[in-house]
Amino acid sequence: MSPQSLIKRFYAAFATLDAHAMQACYAADARFEDPVFELQGHEQIGAMWHMLCHAVRAKGQAVWRIEVRDIEADTDRGSAHWEARYRISATGRRVHNVVEADFTFTDGLIATHRDHFDFWRWSRQALGPTGLAMGWSPWLRNHVRGQAEAKVRNYLAHQTDIAR
Repeated sequence: MSPQSLIKRFYAAFATLDAHAMQACYAADARFEDPVFELQGHEQIGAMWHMLCHAVRAKGQAVWRIEVRDIEADTDRGSAHWEARYRISATGRRVHNVVEADFTFTDGLIATHRDHFDFWRWSRQALGPTGLAMGWSPWLRNHVRGQAEAKVRNYLAHQTDIAR
């Protein structure tokens, strides 16, 4: 499968909230990073996608939508622009997240995946007044990141549907 086809497969799985298919796009030692998560390995990355897809199906599937464009890739690197509309399960608030993604590949799988988005913009939507007042601060970003890491660890500890 070409790297461009791999990226398309990944986002097609994301559109249908198929975390298993998303996880299958990553190499065993892959790395993922965005302003909220910093994960190492197929297992942690898969746990994040399983957790997020489950949350959308449970509390926000009616508003879930993802749009992907500008997919580019060669044998080593790739990129895509994507926008997701969803409801944050913890707050019930609706979010429109605009993301630029960068990828590297190894052996036909994603080796690194880095999503770039405006954390302050995201936090204003996701957290409301707290995000508006504090979304620019490293403290809030670190706090949200710590909560996200704890949720992934907890999810891994209690789930058996993640391919290990």
